[in-house]
Amino acid sequence: MPARPLAPRPPWEGRRVVLGVTGGIAAYKAVQVARDLTRLGAEVDTVLTRSAGEFVRPLSFRGVTGRDVHEDLFSVEGSALHLRLGQEADLVLVVPATADFIARAASGRADDLLTTTLLATSAPVLLAPAMNDRMYAHPQTALNLAHCRDVLGYQTVGPAVGPLAVGEAEGPGRLTDPEEIVERAGALLAPPSRLTGKTVLVTAGPTREPLDPVRYLGNRSSGKMGFAVAREAWLRGAEVILVTGPSALPDPIGVQVVRIETASEMLAAVKRSIGEAAVAVFAAAVADFRPSEASDAKVKRSAGGFPELTLVENPDVANETRSARPAGMVAVGFALETEDLLQNAERKRVAKGFDLIVANPANEADAGFEVDTNRVLILDAAGETETLPLMSKERIAAHILDRVETQLAWGEDGLGSPEGGE
Repeated sequence: MPARPLAPRPPWEGRRVVLGVTGGIAAYKAVQVARDLTRLGAEVDTVLTRSAGEFVRPLSFRGVTGRDVHEDLFSVEGSALHLRLGQEADLVLVVPATADFIARAASGRADDLLTTTLLATSAPVLLAPAMNDRMYAHPQTALNLAHCRDVLGYQTVGPAVGPLAVGEAEGPGRLTDPEEIVERAGALLAPPSRLTGKTVLVTAGPTREPLDPVRYLGNRSSGKMGFAVAREAWLRGAEVILVTGPSALPDPIGVQVVRIETASEMLAAVKRSIGEAAVAVFAAAVADFRPSEASDAKVKRSAGGFPELTLVENPDVANETRSARPAGMVAVGFALETEDLLQNAERKRVAKGFDLIVANPANEADAGFEVDTNRVLILDAAGETETLPLMSKERIAAHILDRVETQLAWGEDGLGSPEGGE
C-alpha cells in the first residue's frame, strides 16, 4: 500500500533532532529517517562518525534535510560545536548504533563529535542498534546496552529480526524499520500529556456481516480516522487498545490491535477492555443490520429471481457497553450524516452518553470515507459546537485528544465538568 503522506505536525514540528550516524551497513537507512523527520517538520542536524563516511556521504543528508552535516569535533565552527548541538537538541537519535558506538557511549568516551554531544546534552537519547547477530548476542554488548538504558537513561528501539548483510543469514541485529524509528522519536518529542500511562480504547473500521462464505454486508469505512486517533494517543504516552474491523491499514506502532469481523465480535472485544479504560473513542462504522441467517454455502444466482434477505438489528456497541464505563471516563463518539448534521449528531451524543461527538457530512469532497482528510464539527455536553476546517485525519485526531485532555483535566483536578455540573 502507498506510504502514509507526511507533512509538518506535532510532536515533530519545530523540534530539533541531532541524528547521529555510525559506521554500519544499515547507515544508508538513516537517510530515510532524516528525510521523514524533516518532512514532519523537525530540524535535523546530522552528525557522521568517521566510519559512517565509509558507507554514506554528507551530501545525501544535506539534500534531504537542507541543513549542514557535521563530522569533525574540531571544525571551523569552533571546539564548542558539541555543546551547541547538545544544548539545542530536543532529541539525540543514533541510527544505526553499532556495537562499537554502544560500547563507547556506555563508557562515557568523548573521542568524536557524536560521543561528546551525548555527554553535553540533557535531551532524551534514542539508540537504534544494528549489527551482526553474534555481536548483538555477545555478553559485553548486552552489558553495554543495559548500562545505556538502566544507568544513563537512554531509550532503545530494536533491533529487529531479519536478513542481515550478505552472507550473514538472518537473526536479531537488523535495524528497525525507519518508520518505527521515526514514530519512537515522536513519542519522545511529545510534550507531557494527561494520557500518559492511561488506557485508551479506540474502535475503528467497518464491520462485515456475512451473507454466505464469500459475501457480506458492510460499508466503505477504511479505518483511517480511528487508526489516527489510536496512533496519536500512543504518541502521547497512552496504553492503546485498538479494536478494528477489516482494514488494509498496518497496525499502528506500539498499539495493541484486536482485529474482528462482525458487530457482535466488536461488542465482545470492547466489553473485555472498557473497564480498564480512561478514554473510549468509538470511531468504528458498525453495521446497523445483519442477515438473520448466514448461508453455509455460496448463494447461487437463480433464474427465478432474487434470494430473499431478512435483516435484524446489530448490537449497539457504544450503548451496550455504557454501563461498564468506569467513573470519570471520557467517551467520544462519531456521527457520519447525510442530512441534518448538527441535530442528528447531538441526538446521538445524548442517546449514547458521549462527552464529545465528532460529526462530519458524508457527501462532501475530500471528507469522510476512504480519504486522508476530513471536515468535522465537535459537539460537547455544554451545547458548544467547534467547527474545524478541512485537514488531515492525523491533525483532527490530535485536536480530538486535546479536547479529551481538557475533559480529563476538569475531572482530575476536582473541578467538576466544563458544563459546571457534578
